[in-house]
Amino acid sequence: MSPSSPLPSDDEELIRDPEGGMGRLVAIMARLRDPARGCPWDIEQDFDSIAPYTIEEAYEVADAIARRDHEDLRDELGDLLFQVVYHAALAEEAGRFGFAEVVRGISDKMLRRHPHVFGDQSRDKSAAQQTRDWERIKAAERAERATAPSALDGVTAGLPALTRAVKLQNRAARVGFDWPDAGAVLDKIAEESRELVEARDAGDRDRLAEEYGDLMFVMANLARHLGIDPEGALRQANAKFTRRFHGIEAALAERGTRPEHVTLAEMDALWDAMKRRERDPAPTG
Repeated sequence: MSPSSPLPSDDEELIRDPEGGMGRLVAIMARLRDPARGCPWDIEQDFDSIAPYTIEEAYEVADAIARRDHEDLRDELGDLLFQVVYHAALAEEAGRFGFAEVVRGISDKMLRRHPHVFGDQSRDKSAAQQTRDWERIKAAERAERATAPSALDGVTAGLPALTRAVKLQNRAARVGFDWPDAGAVLDKIAEESRELVEARDAGDRDRLAEEYGDLMFVMANLARHLGIDPEGALRQANAKFTRRFHGIEAALAERGTRPEHVTLAEMDALWDAMKRRERDPAPTG
């Protein structure tokens, strides 16, 4: 069916069928993009304009998981799935590939990358060994596609910077370019901190930004050595800051005032009080 052709009557029935499954969603997408009967906004979109929404939906999935809001997670997963269908529809209209090829491709990849489940390899492996096997298979796949493969090939440039830093460091570590332990990374953090102070004192804005980036990169490496997800840790810190600042606002509201009408010392005192309550909550029951 070409993008400009109307949906046949059976697709109309499918669109209205609550039990239509993936076929229903694909048909809804086709209708939205139909030049004659579709949505003007959806018809105007392309890969570039939709990509930011795809990233946003992935973050909203992560947020629902962090909040343990499973009802919201169900909705956000649906939104993210719709983004996949959207990109596949755009590709199909351009004659590149369709949704069925996306599904076939990921299914084939999962079979290929899990020989201990779907092949003849032993299933008696640790999770760590399975992770190493997964990365080895991925590296072989990249080597087949690349003319001059690099250990860093395949680390997407569009990833969040902290996530990409960890992935780059993991790739380099596989070929032996890594600090021996977290202690060595902490020493490097001290060095980078000194260089940041020097750049600040020199008043060199470009160097200051560079040194700050170096410090962040090493902090990401520390997270990797400690087995911490830096994005997740920062999300938790953001949530903690938000919770405590809301507490400051609530405490001040009880006094009939607002943050901008009190001193920093007063707000610091409320912040410290909330920290103590979080560490030593009042007994219940």
